[in-house]
Amino acid sequence: MAQSNIKVAVQKFGNFLSSMVMPNIGAFIAWGLITALFIPTGFFPNESLTKLVDPMVKYLLPLLIGYTGGKLVHDQRGGVVGAIATMGVIVGSDIPMFLGAMIMGPLGGYIIKKFDQFIEGKVKTGFEMLINNFSAGILGGILSILAFLGVSPAVDGFTGALVVGVDWMVAHGLLPLTSILIEPAKILFLNNAINHGILSPIGAEQIRTNGQSILLLLETNPGPGLGILLAYCFFGKGTAKQSAPGAAIIHFIGGIHEIYFPYVLMRPLLIIAAILGGMSGVFTFVLLGGGLQAVASPGSILAILAATPGNAGSYVANISGVLVAAVVSFIVGSLILKTGKQTEDLDEAARKMQEMKGKKSSVAGSFTKQQGEVPASVQKIVFACDAGMGSSAMGASLLRKKVKQADLNISVTNTAISNIPSDAQIVITQEELTPRAQNKVPDAYHISVDNFLSSPEYDKLIDQLKNDHTTSKAEEEKRVSAENNTDSNGGLLKEENVFLNQHFSSKEEAIRFAGSVLVKGGYVEENYVEAMIDRDNMTSTYMGNDVAIPHGTEEAKKNVLRSGFTVIQVPEGVDFDGEKVRLIFGIAGKDGTHLEILSGIAITCSDMDNIEKMVHAKSAKELMAIIQSN
Repeated sequence: MAQSNIKVAVQKFGNFLSSMVMPNIGAFIAWGLITALFIPTGFFPNESLTKLVDPMVKYLLPLLIGYTGGKLVHDQRGGVVGAIATMGVIVGSDIPMFLGAMIMGPLGGYIIKKFDQFIEGKVKTGFEMLINNFSAGILGGILSILAFLGVSPAVDGFTGALVVGVDWMVAHGLLPLTSILIEPAKILFLNNAINHGILSPIGAEQIRTNGQSILLLLETNPGPGLGILLAYCFFGKGTAKQSAPGAAIIHFIGGIHEIYFPYVLMRPLLIIAAILGGMSGVFTFVLLGGGLQAVASPGSILAILAATPGNAGSYVANISGVLVAAVVSFIVGSLILKTGKQTEDLDEAARKMQEMKGKKSSVAGSFTKQQGEVPASVQKIVFACDAGMGSSAMGASLLRKKVKQADLNISVTNTAISNIPSDAQIVITQEELTPRAQNKVPDAYHISVDNFLSSPEYDKLIDQLKNDHTTSKAEEEKRVSAENNTDSNGGLLKEENVFLNQHFSSKEEAIRFAGSVLVKGGYVEENYVEAMIDRDNMTSTYMGNDVAIPHGTEEAKKNVLRSGFTVIQVPEGVDFDGEKVRLIFGIAGKDGTHLEILSGIAITCSDMDNIEKMVHAKSAKELMAIIQSN
């Protein structure tokens, strides 16, 4: 458990570092292109345009990182104070202050966030703007001075030590050994902490002084992953062999490295192939003088070629390093696949990969099993989610309405994945949960959706079912009876549990707020709040249409005392894994007594006009009336 907690903490740290850098990759690329084109050794040397290079790497890039870091912590005000604080480390040093920006940006956001929390409710009406502006200016100025006097020299010394260490490793031929750390880190999603926290900042300094950096090739080299996927193309079995060619193209050309991680997880010994391939590639880069003059993101061969210095020797070195890495990992990977028993379950490996990542994977859907035709004589459709109390209930309500409108006598129910009945003919789940559902009922027809409130898959399915439905009258009457026996609203949606004009800096803060309301209302025990966080980390509770429905895990059902809801209006929105959420429905469900009102919420939220009305509602009564009108 302790090891798992440490891994999660490092993953979160790495994701945070990545979140400061990745939104600004365009600026890194712009700087890299200008460097490649116009410096004295570039494609089109230009003394005037070369003047852009140094200010961009010294001022623009660190300021963008600092602003983004502050904004991640405390939105716009955090970004402004983070940028002011970052200016102190920039001016106090002669090297690009990426590391300093990663420190001062979030620190500035944190300081102003704590200040705002301290004065909340204490500022007299009419003085808000005055206090806001002066507090940001004063605190930002103080942090900038402290950064100039203290943080900048410290980061200077730390960076200098790292550069000396890297130079020493290169001089003694030890740089290839870094693959022993980097390649497993990639599989475990710990690479962001290494790549964006250390390699990129030092690499940028090396580019400024030497014109290129080999460090930017250590993590981005697509060769090791390509070799492993090619080994599966020749010596794999079943789904893994069939899907490997497509994965190789996505990995090598698209630069999405995580697509090969499940293939390694299926055969953990393949990490040896990745390490040896990485070491061989780095050795080749060192031997031939390879390096990049800009950050290559994503790690595509196209991005690497675009960031390669404009001379034949550099192209030969970089291409050779990638090819050598691919050949070595292919040979080692082939030996591993040819020896020993292969028990390949690509779906299960993809699920494990996503669990390790701690959030939805952009490529997880690439591994789901191919579906055949919709079964004939459909009688039962099941929506499934982890707990069976939130997203699946809303999705089932929407599809049930569409089924009724189409005059189809088909049962539509919802449940937890662990409780999917064996006779389910069609199972609908969120995309990242589909592999689990397939393992539970492999003979069912599975549909993956990423938006439970307005998925086009619903209408597509209805069209397919219209000409073939034979649900028994007894089963339909049983379902209708069960729905009619469901408790009515019964006061579940209460005015005191509706909160307007809320602001949150992160989804975790928003979920904790929703959970605290449920705890105070006596709906759940206190540890249910942590289960709500765990549930969203497992699979996002974003439903589509700017709506999220945080709720607990299946195991946390025992912590629910009675059914209850909270509705939280967030006009400016809060980020849920890249999706903007403006309405949050915190849910606690007990014995299905919450399903009727949840059905009403689902139908209401399926219409964006209703969403806009609720987001702009001026009172709790007005918002509740919109929900109850449906």
